[in-house]
Amino acid sequence: MADAVFTPVVRVSSTKVLLAIVLAMALIAPASAHASTGGAVGTRAAGLEPPATAFDREGMWIWYVDRTEGGNLARIAARAKSHGIGTLYIKSSDGGSYWSQFNTAMVERLHDAGLSVCAWGFVYGDSPLAEARVAAAAVKRGADCFVIDAEGQYEGKYAAAERYMRALRARIGEEFPVALATFPYVDYHPAFPYSVFFAPGGAQYNQPQMYWKAIGTSVRGIYEHTYLFNRLWGRPLYPLGQTYMSPSRQEIIRFRRFAENYGGQEVSWWAWHETNSLAWSALGAELVGPVLGYKPVVSNPVLKRGSRGDLVVWAQMHLRAAGRLGLPLTGVYGKETTAAVRTFQSERSLPTDGVIGQATWRELLTFEPVRPLWAGRQAKRGRGAAASRAQPAPRRPLSASLPAKAYEIDPGSAP
Repeated sequence: MADAVFTPVVRVSSTKVLLAIVLAMALIAPASAHASTGGAVGTRAAGLEPPATAFDREGMWIWYVDRTEGGNLARIAARAKSHGIGTLYIKSSDGGSYWSQFNTAMVERLHDAGLSVCAWGFVYGDSPLAEARVAAAAVKRGADCFVIDAEGQYEGKYAAAERYMRALRARIGEEFPVALATFPYVDYHPAFPYSVFFAPGGAQYNQPQMYWKAIGTSVRGIYEHTYLFNRLWGRPLYPLGQTYMSPSRQEIIRFRRFAENYGGQEVSWWAWHETNSLAWSALGAELVGPVLGYKPVVSNPVLKRGSRGDLVVWAQMHLRAAGRLGLPLTGVYGKETTAAVRTFQSERSLPTDGVIGQATWRELLTFEPVRPLWAGRQAKRGRGAAASRAQPAPRRPLSASLPAKAYEIDPGSAP
């Protein structure tokens, strides 16, 4: 809730009034222009500090605009603002197909109402360049941010993920705010290319789908499991909660309060079309602060010989950055990775047990990970023995063939 602004009444001369008006116009003019890092035109016009990005406002997700308040943008804006929603996440594409509902006129009307507008697109990885083009089209139409909704269809597709991210950044620039919204339980999906989407040049923000009721856990449980693994990506984490399946008012408020315990990033909700009146009241309720007496889980998962999956790829990317340049990115914690970890530990005066525990993670994460070329060109063939030994660059790690341990979110139940 914004603090009320008290304006005292003072007597001034007409000259001073004129000067004040001129100064105010000079200050307002540049601020009224829409910027792509927040889009909070209404917030700026009200004289309030704009958010750093559109992610820094409580959000609500919209699938079909015409099924949301009958498609009436004025009613959409009014309800959102009356319940503390500052950002609307509106679907703009599915695969390589653009959705015409995300258009410039709609975005401008919602901006004029003081709302930020983010586009989101569901991606499959079969046509990554086409998917990048339609994402960039939404940015061109005024989106304040873009969210990649990649799920089970993307498991194992490392080269496609790299092509997608490189093509997207080539079109929208390196600084435009992009988030990944996907499975919250990283350990359930060893073949999902988190390490590509969150690599340098990838998404700067993380919006895991923390649907506690759909998963069958508690609000506390979803936070602890999600943060344990997602903290390693080094990206600000903005929880995506659920209003579908009719969660209780108490659960929704508790989800908001736990976000305060875990760093205070704003939450967003899936989805408008399944939000009942009880849920709306919980979204607009004033909070009393974080959950008292609760200490967040701040540890990282331990990796050791025998570990497999994308988190191992992430560790190997960091080990390469720390000087182990020849270490293969296999996603399998074997003999070579163990030796690389021991060497790293020795260099950093850590116990040389070959296990990536808390202290080793702390040191390892100070390095910016290398960015693999999963979609790189094959080595050129030449003459002689050296050329005969040349191998094409791998298109994915060995761990990309691993099956998911489980699907915590029922496919098709949410974005």
